[in-house]
Amino acid sequence: MTDALCHLVVDGNEVLEFKLVRAVDDLENEETSFRPEMCHQVFGENENIFGYTDLHIKLYYSAGSLQTYLGIEYTEKIEPNKSEGMKADDVEGALKKVLAPGYLTNLDRFVSLLKKEEKFVPHGKLVHAFTVTSTECGDKRSFEVYFSETSTPGFLRYHERLQTFLLWYVDAASFIDVDDDQWTFFTVFEKYESSEGNVRYATAAYATVYRYYAYPNHSRPRISQVLTLPPFRKLGICAQLLQAIYSHFIIQPEVIDIAVEDPSQDFQRIRDYVDAKNCSTLSAFQPAKLLKGFSQEMAMQARSKFKINKKQARRVYEILRLKCTNTSDKTAYLAYRLEIKNRLNAPFQKKKLEMKKLQKVLKPEEFAATASSTGMTETHGRLSSQYLALEQEYRRVIHRMELQ
Repeated sequence: MTDALCHLVVDGNEVLEFKLVRAVDDLENEETSFRPEMCHQVFGENENIFGYTDLHIKLYYSAGSLQTYLGIEYTEKIEPNKSEGMKADDVEGALKKVLAPGYLTNLDRFVSLLKKEEKFVPHGKLVHAFTVTSTECGDKRSFEVYFSETSTPGFLRYHERLQTFLLWYVDAASFIDVDDDQWTFFTVFEKYESSEGNVRYATAAYATVYRYYAYPNHSRPRISQVLTLPPFRKLGICAQLLQAIYSHFIIQPEVIDIAVEDPSQDFQRIRDYVDAKNCSTLSAFQPAKLLKGFSQEMAMQARSKFKINKKQARRVYEILRLKCTNTSDKTAYLAYRLEIKNRLNAPFQKKKLEMKKLQKVLKPEEFAATASSTGMTETHGRLSSQYLALEQEYRRVIHRMELQ
């Protein structure tokens, strides 16, 4: 591409503007706008859009029902007959592939439909309600969590619009197969009063959970997608959402445990916080027992009371033990570090034994290449950095627990 055309290349993340519109005034209020974190799943790997001057893409959603408006504005668009056949990227074509059918391109029409938000009520069954205090103004805000299934009247059409947010905030996101009735949904709404004094709802967060079958007549729910929309972050909503999911499933006798599919680091931290907070109420996780090491009693209580699997129960033990360990006591702190490092090193030691067996049957040069490719040459440095990163994560969880 010639330098003369470089000004026609823009970063999709910078020209795309989102809004969750509660009232007409929000359309002109810059404070209600937010940006995507990524757009490569829509506009390609380099996230660039070519062919426009002063491009501005508006993707507005009504706050409750998520009725969608798409506006594409620019001052100039490249013309193939004046640029050696080069064409501008088809912005609407790319968005049309991912937006729910029925989105609007007429802003007046979108505004006229905002009136219908007065009648919008969340789909499904109310399963949890909570309040948070805004750090900015000290006001209390009310939220509700609703449970839905694929059979819940009207929910799937709403979900078509809701799931589009995944593409901008969750890497490698994909839309789920809603024809499979094992999918369940937990949606968080802010419940607020409009300027006229009417009760309204604004979409804040949601999670999808798949009910996997477990022989002979059990199930293992797995939390799949979890997203808190940007205007509602740092309010503790995701922790409340996760607790609502737990509360829904732990009373079901057929549920063995609740898993999480490929959790991000941020979500794992929230999961650790909720699980550690819950398990700290159990007798097996009291300080006197924590200092004796991880036990079968801990694994059993975590599963029976909160449907936490053994691997996660072990992680919770490590967090709570660090919390009750006097790190100024060199002996106590060393004992803690050694136990965690031994766990981290266990897979490495297993691999080491396997390599010893291979060494007997491979030629020296073949063994050297195999050892290098499997990371067997890493030892102390790997373990130390692994441990330090883990302790840092644990301390963040503990700090949050201490703030409560």
